Amino acid sequence: MTLSFKTCSSPRSSPKSTTGADDAAAQFFNHKTSYRAHTTTLFFILVPLSLFGLFSLYCSPNTIYRAAFFATVRPTKSRIVSYVINTQDSSPQQSNGSRRIKAEAVLWPGWEILVIVSPEEKVLPPQLPGENYTCFYPNGEKATARFVAILPFTNRTTFRCSLPGIYRHHHPIPTPVLATSKTFQLSPETRWPDLPLWNFVVFEAISTENDVVLLVKGPNRGLGSNKPPESFRCVFGEESDTAIRTPVTSSVQEVFRCSFPNKTIDTPVKIYLEAVATDHKEETKTVPSVAYFSPKRTLTEPREKSLLCATTMVYNVAKYLREWVMYHAAIGIQRFIIYDNGSDDELNDVVEVLKSERYDITKVFWIWPKTQEAGFSHAAVYGNDLCTWMMYLDVDEFLFSPSWDNKSQPSDQMIRSLLPSDHSMIGQVSFKSHEFGPSNQTEHPRGGVTQGYTCRREEDQRHKSIVRLSAIEHSLYTAIHHFGLKKEYEWRVADTEEGVVNHYKYQAWLEFKAKFKRRVSAYVVDWTRVSNPKSRDRTPGLGFRPIEPEGWGQRFCEVKDLRLKRLTRKWFSHPVKDGYKMAWQR
Repeated sequence: MTLSFKTCSSPRSSPKSTTGADDAAAQFFNHKTSYRAHTTTLFFILVPLSLFGLFSLYCSPNTIYRAAFFATVRPTKSRIVSYVINTQDSSPQQSNGSRRIKAEAVLWPGWEILVIVSPEEKVLPPQLPGENYTCFYPNGEKATARFVAILPFTNRTTFRCSLPGIYRHHHPIPTPVLATSKTFQLSPETRWPDLPLWNFVVFEAISTENDVVLLVKGPNRGLGSNKPPESFRCVFGEESDTAIRTPVTSSVQEVFRCSFPNKTIDTPVKIYLEAVATDHKEETKTVPSVAYFSPKRTLTEPREKSLLCATTMVYNVAKYLREWVMYHAAIGIQRFIIYDNGSDDELNDVVEVLKSERYDITKVFWIWPKTQEAGFSHAAVYGNDLCTWMMYLDVDEFLFSPSWDNKSQPSDQMIRSLLPSDHSMIGQVSFKSHEFGPSNQTEHPRGGVTQGYTCRREEDQRHKSIVRLSAIEHSLYTAIHHFGLKKEYEWRVADTEEGVVNHYKYQAWLEFKAKFKRRVSAYVVDWTRVSNPKSRDRTPGLGFRPIEPEGWGQRFCEVKDLRLKRLTRKWFSHPVKDGYKMAWQR
């Protein structure tokens, strides 16, 4: 960029020179004065710009986060980072009553550190005001450790700590020490191993009958960039001389599968992903891990397997969930598995009320951000013992068949009628979707989305699927809307007159703008980032900031579609003094 400056001549005239020397001196003086003016102006422009740039860099966690990652942990010969064990040992109780807690940690987006207590530690959420769990850093700084949740499957307690500003320019970042009190005294011999970054870490593991599934951020970067499985090994255990290594049998997206160890492991052990060196010049590299391997345990009283289940990943959907569950339960879904991606609304209360009303709901706390694909693969493994078919649908999506219009009441066989017979080799049925617009709504409709949003786009949109879990291919590959199937199975896409998904996507602006906060898919950029503007995930005509466009209430209204509104009103409403009330209204 070229900076140009325009100087204004003084209203005062310079004395006219009478000699050539005077002319030369005057020209030199005027040139020097002009040069100084230019220099001074340039100085006062560039200095504020530089300060603003440095301040913006300091305040932008994403910029530093990405820059630090690519600058410090991507070696030239391998994309896998060398790993220093980051488990912090516990310590005996000190005289002041505080002690150090064995834990792992990972740098979270937004300059937060997620601290995960090791399985052998029994740490309960803070119960009393005096229980001040604290993160300690090498320079004496400390931060309050805020309780987050207890992770499912491993029952590990998690905390969040803010990263002090001084370490936001420090790479590698030291892993903090977690202690039970602010008065804990650090030992001079305290080790400060490198802190793993969230975009490069083994974050979850789940066992099947035959192998282990690892969920890993980093090695496979983006759609279609899957490294061959023989490039990796799974490592069970932290000590190099006793760790057990097994081959990786599949490497797709963030999902890696590996064989069981050849010896019995009775207690949880740390599990890593290791990149195999391809020649003698390369070192074996290991991906950091906060995950543990535990053998699959057989339930003493196994639950009866449901024919039809539904799963979804949610964030702050308390106001929508009741309508979604009650509707789909009435037409045939027997069990719901809800992956909660860190909600801070009344979701727990809504789930508990639905349970008390005898709806079969399991809420899985899924803390990991931007892992929708991995979460759905996890659900395919977790749900395999509980369900035959799994419907993958968001809570603003409702499966509907026009053939149900003449039914006076719902039936639990309705969805079953859209699926093939038990002996069919069709492993997946997909349904196209219709995307509904704001329909002039200014807030969440009191009667629910099926009652409030009635105007949609004409063109059929992306499909959503119901998959036979036993038909999913070994890699667990998913494109969110469908899974890859084993070779012997077929995939069928239903006609819209047979079945369609009403997707209440473009809602009242106050509801819709929440989508700007984050996108849950690993491969979809957040809408606030000026990247991939032509993505189908983005909203046509919407920019990169949550600013309501003019005429939002009338957008995406090409077809008036009242079919599901009328049907749900017939099935789920009852008359009240000023009209009608839906069954899910509280």
